[in-house]
Amino acid sequence: MDAPITSPQNPRIRAVAALRDRRDREREGRIVIDGAREILRALRAGIAVEQLFVCEALCRNDDSRAALDEAAQRSVERIDVGERAFEKIAFGERAEGLVAVARPPSIALDALRLPGDALVVVLEGVEKPGNLGAILRSADGAGADALIVADGGTDLFNPNAIRASVGTIFNMPLATAPPGEVITWLRVHGIRIAAARVDGSRPYTQADFTGPVAIVLGSEAEGLSNAWTADGIEGVRLPMHGIADSLNVSVAAAVLLYEARRQRDPGAAHKARRSSRH
Repeated sequence: MDAPITSPQNPRIRAVAALRDRRDREREGRIVIDGAREILRALRAGIAVEQLFVCEALCRNDDSRAALDEAAQRSVERIDVGERAFEKIAFGERAEGLVAVARPPSIALDALRLPGDALVVVLEGVEKPGNLGAILRSADGAGADALIVADGGTDLFNPNAIRASVGTIFNMPLATAPPGEVITWLRVHGIRIAAARVDGSRPYTQADFTGPVAIVLGSEAEGLSNAWTADGIEGVRLPMHGIADSLNVSVAAAVLLYEARRQRDPGAAHKARRSSRH
């Protein structure tokens, strides 16, 4: 085993630290993953983890040991580092002793394969990594089948988004394309579109989220673009009874996804009206 890297200025350490910048990630075709649980989920999901930077002194919990064992079984390159060098590549104070470098999974829309009754989340203009990660976590919890980003501004594999998703991003089929292409793709595949809008014509509790359906959400500041007002797209709203006109987008996503889950579960006590289909 090679001696641990101790200098924060080591070229390999600097290269990992640079991957926190989106431009470097896109240029290198690599992502950085923080946290033992997140790395473990990436490995178990079959993500191509290429390097695992290990600060042995900080690997104190069960997830760290499990991630080390999983990486060893998959012959991932292990690079041992000292604490000073690890501080250069780790996020804040969350030092669990592991940082991974991996290739991102495919995000081509045409490569997405869904079941016949797919529940899909579509995001437009959601740029805050924390919100993106929280939505991914809710989508995973509610049993969504895919998440599609319908713009070029969302940094899908931002390390903060990966961390906020608690690694669920690696188990969720993902795709990205411009809004027009996404709408066409959904229609070709027979997936109804429900767009969350403050001026939506139907309260979310009266919308039909059974069968193949896409729930579309935009940013809190801008909402959705006019592309999502086209014919055949149903606007749904979450009633607001205070002075605020909307919820945080990750909260709105959770409410809508779990309403969809409630409707779709066998034996649900209530099925939403289906008049919007006719």
